[in-house]
Order: sequence, then structure tokens, then C-alpha cells
Amino acid sequence: MEVLLDYIFTAQTFLLIFVLVLIKQSVKFVPQNRAFIIERFGKYTRTLEAGLNFIVPFIDSVAADRSLKEQAGDVPEQAAITRDNITLSVDGVLYFRVVDPYKATYGVEEYVFAVTQLAQTTMRSELGKMELDKTFEERDQLNVNIVSSLNEAAAPWGVQVLRYELKDIKPPVSVLDAMEQQMKAERVKRAQILESEGDRQAAINRAEGEKAAVVLAAQAEKEEQILKAEGEARALIQVAEAQAEAIRKVGEAAATSEGQKAVQLELAKGAITAKEKIAKESSVVLLPDGNTEIGSVVAQAMSIMDKFSNKAG
Repeated sequence: MEVLLDYIFTAQTFLLIFVLVLIKQSVKFVPQNRAFIIERFGKYTRTLEAGLNFIVPFIDSVAADRSLKEQAGDVPEQAAITRDNITLSVDGVLYFRVVDPYKATYGVEEYVFAVTQLAQTTMRSELGKMELDKTFEERDQLNVNIVSSLNEAAAPWGVQVLRYELKDIKPPVSVLDAMEQQMKAERVKRAQILESEGDRQAAINRAEGEKAAVVLAAQAEKEEQILKAEGEARALIQVAEAQAEAIRKVGEAAATSEGQKAVQLELAKGAITAKEKIAKESSVVLLPDGNTEIGSVVAQAMSIMDKFSNKAG
């Protein structure tokens, strides 16, 4: 009886263990962003996605575990020849991910190695289409062209290339020296251009300053002449007004008896002075007569003044 119980207990234990093993073999938990390739007797049956999945134990098996995350791989340094026959050493970084686990498993033996090798050959091909200067100026476009070519070739492998970045481009030492000399000459050229532009602008500024100075001087001279003319005109007006006032006052004074006597006295003095000058400057002796006596001269002048006085009255 004890033997039978031991046998039953052993059978139950074995059965329990067998059931647990079956459950373990049949239940598959697939992590997020991963995919399991299931084969049955060595033949592909299906692809398990993330979550809880069940398979037939001992019949179905996981043939491959593929990550669906974006992966990064170094592209080893290699030599490439440009369109103008310059040998460059280039390397890069490749970013890709598996979009079809079935193709990544059965379409290629090792998809990471295959994509890396394809990136190298594509990079050499694209660099061969460009000249040396363009490889530095159009690096972004070069990366885009490489990605486009890689996606076209890697589609049967179930791999999508997301980005490709050139890390370093190393020209030969002789080319680097030539490029350095070229950049130095370009810098000297820009400096000379800037210097000439500065001289030109300075000359323009000086010319504009001289022009402005001439204009200001002309305007100042013009204003000075205008002020001078206005001053002379005012002076002439004032002189004329003063002379007119003097004449008016003389006329008013001459109209009186005392004024008449003063006029006669001034006329007599004038006549005497004139005769003295004539006597000094001429050898001719002047004798007094009826027409040249001082009294007659004064009388004639007084008669003229009387006529003017009568007309004014």
C-alpha cells in the first residue's frame, strides 16, 4: 500500500512538473518593441508581437528574436575617390531599424553586417559623384543621397535606414596644405577688399565734407554780402536823409534876415578864397572891375537865392 501511494505521489509530481513545463514552453511574453519569429519543425509559421502569446510546446520554437528599436552602427573608416580624383578617408554613423522581422531573418544572413557593408559601398559611390569642395559644402545633401540609396537596396532585408551622418572627412596632407593656402589667400583678398572699401568710403566722406564746407562758405559769403549791401544801403539812406535835413535846415535859416547875412558872409568868404587860389596858381594879375568885384558877386548870388525863395514861397 505504501508503495502504491509512493507511486501515485511520484506520478502526480511528475505530471505537475510536466504541466508546468508545458505551460512554460507554451506561454511567451514578448517585450515591447521586439518580435519573435516562430518556426514549426524548422519552417516559419508566424511572428509574435509584444504581449502575451501562446505556442505549441515542443513543436513550435523561437527561431529569432528581433529588436524593432532604432539602432546605431559605426561605419568603419575607408578610402573614397572624389570626382576630381582626390582620395579621402571617411567614416560615419548609420541609424536604422527593423521594420519586417521576417525579411530581416530570412532575407539576409546578418542584417547589421549587410547594412554596414552596403553603407560603405554607397558612401564611396556617392563621393565619387562629387568634387572635393562639394563634399564639405554639401555634406547634408550627401547624407540624404546615401540614405535614399541605402533604403532602396535594404528594402528586401526588412531594414529601414533612418539617417546617415558623416563623422569625419580626411583629405591627404598635400590637399590640406593647398586648402590652407587657398583659405589664407581668400582671407587676404577679403581684407584687401575691406581695406579698399574703407578707403573709398573715407574718400567719399572727405569729398562730401569738403563739398559741405564749400557750400557753407558760399552761403556765409552770400549772407555777408547781403548784410553788407543792406548796411551800405541803410548808410546811404541815412546820409541822404541827413543831407536832406541839413539842406532843409539851411533853407529855413537862409529865409531869415540873419540867415541872409550869413549867406552873404559865406559867399564873400568863398569868393575871396577862390581869388586867392587863382592868384597863387596863375601868373595872370586880376584887376578888379565892375564885373568881378566881390560885392557884385555877392549881389548876383543873393538875387539867385531870392528867386529860389520866391519860387518856394
